[in-house]
Amino acid sequence: MIDGICLNPEHSLVEITFLGTSSGVPTRSRNVSSIALRLPQRAEVWLFDCGEGTQHQFLRSDLKTSQIRRIFITHMHGDHIYGLMGLIASIGLAGTGHTLDIYGPPALADYIKTSARCSQLDIARRVNIHRVQAGLVYEDAEFTVTAQKLEHRVTAHGYRVTEKDKSGRFNVEQAQALGIPPGPIYKELKQGKTITLDDGRIINGQTLCSDPEKGRSVVYCTDTVFCQGAVELAQGADVLIHEATFAHQDAQFAFERLHSTSTMAAQVALLAGVQELIMTHFSPRYTPANEVTLKDLLAEARAIFPNTKLAHDFFCYELPRHREVASQN
Repeated sequence: MIDGICLNPEHSLVEITFLGTSSGVPTRSRNVSSIALRLPQRAEVWLFDCGEGTQHQFLRSDLKTSQIRRIFITHMHGDHIYGLMGLIASIGLAGTGHTLDIYGPPALADYIKTSARCSQLDIARRVNIHRVQAGLVYEDAEFTVTAQKLEHRVTAHGYRVTEKDKSGRFNVEQAQALGIPPGPIYKELKQGKTITLDDGRIINGQTLCSDPEKGRSVVYCTDTVFCQGAVELAQGADVLIHEATFAHQDAQFAFERLHSTSTMAAQVALLAGVQELIMTHFSPRYTPANEVTLKDLLAEARAIFPNTKLAHDFFCYELPRHREVASQN
């Protein structure tokens, strides 16, 4: 990765692209909220929030709307959902043929269905809408997505995407040296099971596998004031993406509007013990021409949590590679 540009994405298992990093309204350099989680090995994109203009941001990136499989909406404010119906329509016109799963607050279903009816958009066979509550939202063989309620003016949830731990590499050469015949028995040994051979030998599959690889996790929290829910959701995460709408000196605005300051985001990262913090959702007031700029917000956060970055539109972040799980042998 060079200056936020993803290189050789096929070599990365999980990468994040920021499509909108402004709060409330777009600016000349920042669109409103949307983040894409790209899973290159599955040729899938999972989208988190979909502010107005998100599909235009796709056109300016190397992402493909045809690969969007899931959309997770944090809450029903316009700067997080006004791009949704246009994107749904475009995906439908493209004729991708796959079903789109959309997750969000209870009001999301009414919003989508009413908008579709008024614009005569047929989504019945192409869109599945899921109501989000705290807890498990989605799970497959490789990932889980969980949600936690945040503290905002309307119902809002943060999301955590966790990659499941992966089995260690099976040492075929060692198995062959032990005279273990290839076949279905190898599958059991790869799973770490203990098996008994025909000659009576007992083989522990764990001794033939390298240490498991720890799954990675990314957490997305916006919009919210500092709250315990965000800390709980982000516990031990590799990356925390957290809103930082205001500078510390504007904390009163943050409390009144139930948004976070840079220092609140950093405190969540510190208390949760995350590896890295990426701040986003910045108020347009902190432009380079103003007395307080985003560089000041970054300095404030780093005073509390040094491993902090500022997101910008089209900033691309590749999640760190797996960390090994301590051996159980």
